[in-house]
Amino acid sequence: MLTGGVIRTPAHTPLPDRLVEIYETLQELIAEIKPNEVVIEKLFFMRNITTAISVAEARGVAMLAAHQAKVPIYEYNSNQIKQSLTGYGQAKKFQVQEMVREALGLKEIPKPDDAADALAAAITHYLMTRLA
Repeated sequence: MLTGGVIRTPAHTPLPDRLVEIYETLQELIAEIKPNEVVIEKLFFMRNITTAISVAEARGVAMLAAHQAKVPIYEYNSNQIKQSLTGYGQAKKFQVQEMVREALGLKEIPKPDDAADALAAAITHYLMTRLA
């Protein structure tokens, strides 16, 4: 792991401004880190459709930033991620987070949860491509 974290935007900022901030920050990170690949978790139906739409829009911005930088994008759904890390596709969030901590040799589970989720997706991609 080179780095990990989240991009936070102020909650009451208009959505277009938040998307621009995510996009520009990702462009900067991609230029700085120069990743070989980008991994994004596929969406699943959420109970709160407003949240699902916002997540989908942010996901689209992330994919655009990677695509424009000509970085290949890989996607995995939550069951694939849970299965690859714990061996059980219905594992609980804390179980996946603990496996992320263990796989990366960290003293603590990465925080916030979104950072742990992103790292879980990255580890899944590593495992999937290593086994291919």
